[in-house]
Amino acid sequence: MTDQSEYTPPKVWTWDKGSGGQFANINRPIAGPTHDKDLPVGEHPFQLYSLATPNGVKVTVMFEELLAAGHSGAEYDAWLIRIDKGDQFGSGFVDVNPNSKIPALLDRRTDPPLRIFESGSILLHLAESFGAFLPTEQPARIEALNWLFWQMGSAPYLGGGFGHFYAYAPSKMEYPINRFAMETKRQLDVLERRLADHPYLAGDEYSIADMAVWPWYGGLALGSLYGAAEFLAVHEYEHVLRWANAIADRPAVKRGRMVNRGWGDPAEQLHERHAASDFETSTQDKIAAE
Repeated sequence: MTDQSEYTPPKVWTWDKGSGGQFANINRPIAGPTHDKDLPVGEHPFQLYSLATPNGVKVTVMFEELLAAGHSGAEYDAWLIRIDKGDQFGSGFVDVNPNSKIPALLDRRTDPPLRIFESGSILLHLAESFGAFLPTEQPARIEALNWLFWQMGSAPYLGGGFGHFYAYAPSKMEYPINRFAMETKRQLDVLERRLADHPYLAGDEYSIADMAVWPWYGGLALGSLYGAAEFLAVHEYEHVLRWANAIADRPAVKRGRMVNRGWGDPAEQLHERHAASDFETSTQDKIAAE
C-alpha cells in the first residue's frame, strides 16, 4: 500500500471550512436555512423541487412513468434546485425538507399540502397514491420494498463513499478508494445474483424498486456515473447490464432523466418541467433565456 501521512483525530472535532473537495462550499455541520427564499409554485397537484442527480432522477422517472401509464392526476411542476449555489438552504426549501437534500415534494391535493422528503418516501407515496408500480400481492410486494430500502442503505457507500473519494475528493487516497471500490463491487454482485433469475428486482414486474436502484447502479453500469465503469470492470455484471439497458430504453425514463438537468448535452437538459410539451421545446432556447 502507498505510504500515506498518518492522521491523528483531535480530542474534539471542529469545523474546518478549508477542508476542500468539490462540494466543500456547501458542506456544513449545522442544519436550517441560510437565507430567506420562497419556493415557486405552479398549477399542478405536485410541486417537485429537485436536481437530476441519481436521487432526483428516481422521482422524475416515477412521474413520467405514471403519466405514461395514463395517470393524468400525476401532472407535476419540476423546479430546478441548484445545490452548488445553495438553493437547498433557502427557507422555503428547508420548510419542505429540513434535511436540505433534494428531492423534495409538495402534494397539494390536500389542505394543507403534504410535504414529502427522502426519495424513497416520495416513490412509496406516489406508488400508493396511484396504485401503480408497487405489486399488491406477496411475495412481489415485499420484494419491491426490500430492494427499495436496500438502495436507501447501500447507495451512500457508492455515492458518499466510492464516488466522493474516486471523483470529488481534493486528493486521491488509496485506502478509501480501495475500501469503497470493494464495497461497490460487492453491491453490484448482490444485484447480479438477483437479476440472474429475475427480469426486475421485485420479480417479473417493473417497480419503484427498479426506479430507485437504476439511477445509481444502472448509471454506474452504463458509464454515466463517476467515469468509473472501466475501473470497476462493470462489464463483469452481465445481468446488471441487461437490466440497466432495458430500463434506459424506456421512453418515460429517457424523459425523466432530462428533467432538472443542467449539465451535459444541451439536448438532454430540461431545467424545469411544467407540461409534457416542454420536452418538445428547444433546451438551447431555455438556456439562452436564463
